[in-house]
Amino acid sequence: MVIYSEKCDNDLLHLAQEGDKQAEEQLALRYSRLVKICSRPFFLAGGDGEDLIQEGMFGLLSAIREFDDSMNTSFKTYAEICVKRRIYSAIKTATRKKHDPLNDMVSFDDVLSDESQANAVSSYSEVFRRTPEEQVLARESADEIFQTYSRCLSKFEADILRLYLQGLSYSEIAEACGKPEKSVDNAVQRIRRKLARNLNLSDISNG
Repeated sequence: MVIYSEKCDNDLLHLAQEGDKQAEEQLALRYSRLVKICSRPFFLAGGDGEDLIQEGMFGLLSAIREFDDSMNTSFKTYAEICVKRRIYSAIKTATRKKHDPLNDMVSFDDVLSDESQANAVSSYSEVFRRTPEEQVLARESADEIFQTYSRCLSKFEADILRLYLQGLSYSEIAEACGKPEKSVDNAVQRIRRKLARNLNLSDISNG
């Protein structure tokens, strides 16, 4: 019996690319926090959290299905790039359509029809060479987001932002801070409003 949780990424990738759905699901679960970490700066800037995570998961699935051992990068790095590109593309589409939903009934089959992610690494810098506002959305580092915007936050909000950008759930943040989940949620919403004011991203802000 195959114990998928004990297999390394490369073994799971080979199995997944041979059609093993359980291996694919194990990889998706293993990197689900990466998707959250990638989506959260964009959410804070005005996107819809659940829709962005859904888009990020589509990017992760593409990475799993398209990754090649010959690439001069690790799967984690490649997956992060694919996830960010998918999220960024969704935000650009939402911006063009104003307040249309991000999740326009995209199926998993649609992911496979996208242009191949094989050139994602080489085109990464081109994808994110945008306006100042878009560059803020495309920050590569959660640390950079924290350092840039924590100065306009209270100490409690800065603590929440740091933990939130690490991919922790509301319940995990509440436990770490010794506060109710509602307090965490309220703090996240205050952070979003402050960032929205600073960024002037009203076109994609939903709050």
